[in-house]
Amino acid sequence: MPSGTSPRSRHTMTEQMAEEMLQLSSQLFEKMISQQQAKVLRLAREAVPNISPEEVRNSHDFPELKEHPTFEFEDGILSGLIAAQIALRAEIKGRLPLEPPAF
Repeated sequence: MPSGTSPRSRHTMTEQMAEEMLQLSSQLFEKMISQQQAKVLRLAREAVPNISPEEVRNSHDFPELKEHPTFEFEDGILSGLIAAQIALRAEIKGRLPLEPPAF
């Protein structure tokens, strides 16, 4: 690395580029997450017919879901998609040039 160059400066992106990447990735992740949420809710309702979407987020309260053959797997995929969305946002925002704080 050349003298006087920070590791961060090699991987910066413009605000416009970051905004475009955030918008594109957000649309894709929202679609994937929405589809996976619907799948998880459908599987949860196979075990607990009247379970609400809010209750699915607290699945540990329902032992029947532990016994479902694929619920935890699909719920794990949903968690992974959400984690990937957060990580990608952080990575893109982390590549923006540092700006001095506004006073």
